[in-house]
Amino acid sequence: MSNKQFIKSSHIWAVVVAVLFGAIVFAGRAESTPSNMGQNTNNTNTSRNRNQNANTTSTRNTNNSNASGEQTSMAAMSSKDRDFIMDTAMSGLTEVELGRWAAQKGSSDAVKQFGQRMVDDHSKANSELMQLASTKGVTLPTALDEKHQKDVAKLTKLSGADFDKAFSKMMLDDHEKAVKEFEKESTGGGDADLKAFATTTLPTLREHLELARTLPGNEGRGMKNTNSNSGMMNSNSNSNRNSNRNSNSNRNRNSNGNSNNSNQP
Repeated sequence: MSNKQFIKSSHIWAVVVAVLFGAIVFAGRAESTPSNMGQNTNNTNTSRNRNQNANTTSTRNTNNSNASGEQTSMAAMSSKDRDFIMDTAMSGLTEVELGRWAAQKGSSDAVKQFGQRMVDDHSKANSELMQLASTKGVTLPTALDEKHQKDVAKLTKLSGADFDKAFSKMMLDDHEKAVKEFEKESTGGGDADLKAFATTTLPTLREHLELARTLPGNEGRGMKNTNSNSGMMNSNSNSNRNSNRNSNSNRNRNSNGNSNNSNQP
């Protein structure tokens, strides 16, 4: 074989080898590309699943935290505080309902005006108490129970002066009780928020009580205890005065007697 033929043959084989090598490289890339894409897809799906699981876990933890907070608030509230908040809610609903009837059926302006005052003031207090209860995880009543429904029904059967007197008596009794309960809660309540509510509401209730004492049929009511205490104080004061007078008198007599004895021979 001549040199020219050898060189030509070498070139041909070089081209064949280059083509084969290129084909092998291309095939290798074609095979690896789907695999990498599959891996990337799997990695993306895995990341998404992890994020979803993290979000779900976070949401569950938040819900559990809120539920735990409500349970903690309810557990932290003493039985006396729970009784106070429930009784106050029911009393507030009753005062609003009775006030509405008084504003409509009252025969005197005093009863009508007081009734409207009950609607306005106790509606506001009820709303504040409802917001407070929601932060404590406590569900308050939104309607009257059977006992208070009967009390309202009994009052609404009356009319004229009879209605005014019955309403006035109920308002005086209710607010005397309410003032005592709010005073206890404001000074001895265990829950700080409920204690603050009682303290801020107490002046309004005391004002209601003073107004209730001036309603028809209530003149002179609610003052017996004050008069009784005043009488006891006067009695004790007089007794102490008489005792002091007798003591001073005896001292003077003894002093004079001793002085006279000393002057005798």
